[in-house]
Amino acid sequence: MRISRADLPLLALVTAIALGVGIPALGQSSPQSILPPGFGDPAATPTPSARPSPAGNAVVRSVPAPVAAPLPASNGAPPPVTLPSSTPTPLPSGMPTPGAIALPVRYDMPAYARRSLAQVGPVGRADGGLPAQAFGNASGRYVEGLMRGLNLPIASRWVAIALRRALVSKVDTPAGVNGADFAAERAWLLLRMGDSVAARGVVQSVDNQDYTPKLYEIAMQSALANGDPAELCPLAEGGYALGFERGWVLARAMCAGLAGNPSKVAPLIAAAKKSHVATGIDLLLAQKIAGAGARGRQAVTIEWDDVDHLTAWRYGLAMASATEIPQPLLDATGRNVMAWRALSPMLAAHVRAPGAELAAARGVFSSAALVDLYGMVTEEGDEALPEAAIARDLQTAYSGGDISARLNAIKSLWDAPKSDAGRYARLVLTAGAAARMPAGTQGADADRLVAAMLAAGHDVTAQKWRAAVATSSDAWAMLALADPGMPRYRFAAVSNYAGAGNNATLKRRMFFAGLAGLGRMSASDVEQGAQSLDIRIGQENAWTRAIGRAAMSNQPGTVVLLAAVGMQTPTWGGVSPEALYHIVVALRTVGLEGEARMIAAEALARL
Repeated sequence: MRISRADLPLLALVTAIALGVGIPALGQSSPQSILPPGFGDPAATPTPSARPSPAGNAVVRSVPAPVAAPLPASNGAPPPVTLPSSTPTPLPSGMPTPGAIALPVRYDMPAYARRSLAQVGPVGRADGGLPAQAFGNASGRYVEGLMRGLNLPIASRWVAIALRRALVSKVDTPAGVNGADFAAERAWLLLRMGDSVAARGVVQSVDNQDYTPKLYEIAMQSALANGDPAELCPLAEGGYALGFERGWVLARAMCAGLAGNPSKVAPLIAAAKKSHVATGIDLLLAQKIAGAGARGRQAVTIEWDDVDHLTAWRYGLAMASATEIPQPLLDATGRNVMAWRALSPMLAAHVRAPGAELAAARGVFSSAALVDLYGMVTEEGDEALPEAAIARDLQTAYSGGDISARLNAIKSLWDAPKSDAGRYARLVLTAGAAARMPAGTQGADADRLVAAMLAAGHDVTAQKWRAAVATSSDAWAMLALADPGMPRYRFAAVSNYAGAGNNATLKRRMFFAGLAGLGRMSASDVEQGAQSLDIRIGQENAWTRAIGRAAMSNQPGTVVLLAAVGMQTPTWGGVSPEALYHIVVALRTVGLEGEARMIAAEALARL
């Protein structure tokens, strides 16, 4: 799941214009308004629960998607959870039905060049994507409900990586949904996860002439997250024709300016001012973008004094116009925005680096990409930067004079962060350096060196440490789970596992759940372990039945989504051994055995 340098260069959404889409917060399931309230809110399609507002516009009360909760981390029996049914009842929609609006804009594309909505996605099977039938015969409304109801963050980096893979894969559109709408749902989840580059790829895998209102809205979100308003230009006329005037009026003005037609910019901006489409900094940023094209003559000064919050519109246009955003406004945004910035080639490497580390812990950045980024920090040449000191330690960790110097540099990088996420990010950063260390380092160093290698998927290299680590140590247990050779174990191996740190008991239970889920214990040992450790792997609820059905139906895409549902918690402490067991079993069943091994090992590394 490497991100190379080249890669860096709901049932209905709320009835708001694409400009009225805010920065998604963690756990947010639908876009929020970008502009201050009261500026030209469009009339929405009424629903039975809607009441006319004083201004005469219908207010649509959004219907929350059913949310599937994970199994609890307690010793008690997991309570029932609610999942979308496999044949859900259609919910009221605040969006126009696709095709209900006759667009005056037509695109001249020959038939042979058109892409089918029956199969959408930028990454094919040959390039590492999931099979085209990844969602099998699952209802499209059901799958979309899972995506929309997913509360982020996801505890496991490896589950997030698998989910990203599923979302970008070129897969068959499930029954009951439009292919463009399904792409919009996938892109919106990727944006909430922080992967703006992948979201753009999904959005752009649909031909412009096939865009639906939902995809128009998410396309604007994607363009803003990537700080690239030029992405809107092929869509501006079509988006404006939908009747959502606020965002697309200003998009038309910006695109006219970027195309070198300043004579068209002035009347469009004037019309926007007259109709109160936008005011203040929102309008000024659009004017600045419009004046950035050839023959642009507008000099616009941006001041943030009266701005109390950052929105996707302000973020995206500020990034595009190289306007510095005050740090307090950035600090108040979600971690997905930090990941957007980490992926942005418009920012200096040392500015991107802190966010890139957290993005790596969440599965958005690969270890190799993170190392490359710190290499770019070194190339910037400012030795006084804190990020430059990290880059120097990393260089020593890879190519220091002797083993002791390299290990000390690695340990210095490990010990610096204060947060759990930051410390795990440093394991991801040092994975390659750890893989270069000769087997034989003992104790806590061995535990963390093995954890670092497995954080980046160096499972084969890590197995060279099997004979060098202490039996029943954390390193030994992680290697047992990550071993691609599928060795068998007795329950005594679990009983003898000590588990370092304050979570020894939970680690032992997770170790058992991982071994049992990977099929590395006999049925009698599994039964003995479940009773001894009070892990009720045989008890069912809606979530266990759903992920089991998806696995038996060979639906890897649905399984990965449900695995993410089972880990929608900020830390591994919120994941139960029962949930880990069912996730590992389901992933193995659908052919994702490598991911299953890495997730099981990650549980011990992060507790």
